[in-house]
Amino acid sequence: MKRTALVIGNWKLNPQTIDEANTLATTLAKKLKKGDGTLVAIAPPFPFLSETGKRISRSRVQLAAQTVSAEPMGAFTGEVSAAQLRNVGTEYVLIGHSERRAMGETNDDVTKKIVVALKNKLTPVVCIGEKERDGQGAFFSFVEEQVRSIVTVLDANTVKKIVIAYEPIWAIGTGKTATAADVKEMQLFLFTILTKLYDKPTAQKVQLLYGGSVKADNAIELHTEGGMGGFLVGGASLKAEEFLQIIKATDSK
Repeated sequence: MKRTALVIGNWKLNPQTIDEANTLATTLAKKLKKGDGTLVAIAPPFPFLSETGKRISRSRVQLAAQTVSAEPMGAFTGEVSAAQLRNVGTEYVLIGHSERRAMGETNDDVTKKIVVALKNKLTPVVCIGEKERDGQGAFFSFVEEQVRSIVTVLDANTVKKIVIAYEPIWAIGTGKTATAADVKEMQLFLFTILTKLYDKPTAQKVQLLYGGSVKADNAIELHTEGGMGGFLVGGASLKAEEFLQIIKATDSK
């Protein structure tokens, strides 16, 4: 089923100044004015969300956050709530990114964050992926466990409101990239799991993204042959022209 692609740029702990963030956001906004085409979002560091959001407000670039607190409010130093994110114009929020999981975030934490994000009308972009790919296919069980933990809090109507981003950990920031065949294999696997847990029409409505060393020179092949509904981009999203080329690649399908 053909659907509008989604490309999200995860800026992580970059850039270091608000001026750099605003320049990058402004460049993207000028190139991606309101209209039809690939859905685009950028996830700047928390201190830059509000100002960067102003730079993209008249474009089709939307604002995303890199994580969210599972708590709605209270004495939780250093946390940022879903309501606060929504208040500054955030539309998407990354949940369960491998770098957050490496700092101790569990499947249970992920499900709590999904619930609070949806309650505040944010679209959760739930990250899953294996640490390494073994020849026996054991990594499929690891990915399936992550998916099953997600759906414990989502009925058929609610699961359609989330995005699942498959990011093999071994391909994040390493220069290594899953092949288009690897990505297609995982797309089919995820679709099969979701069909078993819900039904085929529901599975078709869950947007799937691929992330892991996506670059301008591999984006077309990964998108057209990989079967996913877009990308979650890391380092390449910090280079405006390369990020724009990746976005353009999703229009080729």
